[in-house]
Amino acid sequence: MDPLPPGLTVTADGPVRIVLIDRPDALNAVNADLHRALAEVWRHLAADTEARVVVLTGAGRTFSAGGDLDWITSFLDDPVARDESIREGAQIIEEMLRFPLPVIAAVNGAAVGLGASIAVLCDVVLMSERAYLADPHVAVGLVAGDGGAAFWPLLTPILRTREYLYTGDRIDAATAVDVGLASRVVATDALLPEALALAHRIAAQPPEAVRGTKRVVNMYLSQALAGPMQAGFAAEIVSMQTTEHRDRLLALRQRAR
Repeated sequence: MDPLPPGLTVTADGPVRIVLIDRPDALNAVNADLHRALAEVWRHLAADTEARVVVLTGAGRTFSAGGDLDWITSFLDDPVARDESIREGAQIIEEMLRFPLPVIAAVNGAAVGLGASIAVLCDVVLMSERAYLADPHVAVGLVAGDGGAAFWPLLTPILRTREYLYTGDRIDAATAVDVGLASRVVATDALLPEALALAHRIAAQPPEAVRGTKRVVNMYLSQALAGPMQAGFAAEIVSMQTTEHRDRLLALRQRAR
């Protein structure tokens, strides 16, 4: 297969594949190249006949800070790029849901926006003590259509997480476990070793039994998400064209400079 776009690297540890979100100088923010890589990597890995389990983590101190502000701001005046990002966003979710191997998220720091979405889509979510989740779509004038509004009601008691969706506030690691968005908290220094140890333990199980079990579990997720995802993406596109979104996004980018 063709090589992946920059921003994502894949290494092997026996039957385990480590997928590294690799833009540490930009806090692993997702730009056009990384977005495309996140859409394409799952087919690459599914074609790897020696792979049994995947560990997904971030380089440096952040899992992913969400969308790169310069890239997202370009959508304000480029509807073609905006619509392509929505199509590709749907591809990321669909590919993760149909991916046959178990995926363990080792959330080593902030997981924001798309970073939070891809983390909670994994089969097991291990969070370091210093990590947190956040979905700040609403705070920048967007519907959380490709994020928490679609996924979190499948994973959490809705009354426990609506507040975070409406405010964009951070969810610390312990709270994420408490409400059902993460599996467990791990000491920061032990996070990757713990994720790899679990990955190798799962990789030692009969592969068809593991794949079949994941396939059945994800059938529930795919069926439940079909309607909300379509509605969510449509609503997000509408909110991308509002004055409130433009003003809040430009102000956020100005503060970040």
